[in-house]
Amino acid sequence: MRVLIAEDDLTSRKVLKTVVERLGYGVVLTGDGNEALEAMLGPNGPRIALLDWEMPGLSGVEVCRTIREKDPEDRPYLIMVTGKADARDLVAGFEAGADDYVTKPFAGSELKARLGAGIQILELQARLEEKIAELKEALDRVRTLEGIVPICMHCKRVRDTDNYWQQVEVYVSSHSKAQFSHGLCEECMTEHYDLEEG
Repeated sequence: MRVLIAEDDLTSRKVLKTVVERLGYGVVLTGDGNEALEAMLGPNGPRIALLDWEMPGLSGVEVCRTIREKDPEDRPYLIMVTGKADARDLVAGFEAGADDYVTKPFAGSELKARLGAGIQILELQARLEEKIAELKEALDRVRTLEGIVPICMHCKRVRDTDNYWQQVEVYVSSHSKAQFSHGLCEECMTEHYDLEEG
């Protein structure tokens, strides 16, 4: 997992980089808001970011807002790093799309916990997206057996979309996960087999 660090202060950037790397994450460094936004929105952009509140170019709040506006469905985890502790400032950050915040000066243990929570949420989102995709695929399979299915009134074969007549079991098997096991009903047993003893 790569973590974007957007911090214009060189000392703070080095400290953040050291802490994040010691936690085992890759690091993408940027020094202003414009670079941070470009990195996050680029191909294979980091899925989690530590954004300084006040930076040259775009502020951390503006970066959050722009990322959320560009693609509301795509949800990288955005953590504001700020010296601001006023509740109104923090609310403004959350309203712009931040997921969490770390107040300067921060403890390494706190940063570890915040990053861990973010990564856990990203993993849960990824699993949820996989489940949604599986459900859509299952729904598509179910829908293939909905609607009008042309069936011959004499031989009971089914016409597929290529205008080819198939046995019912072949058609159903190719459009679902159903499997057939052949048996013999009592009526057919009587009609087709003479089981009376001579």
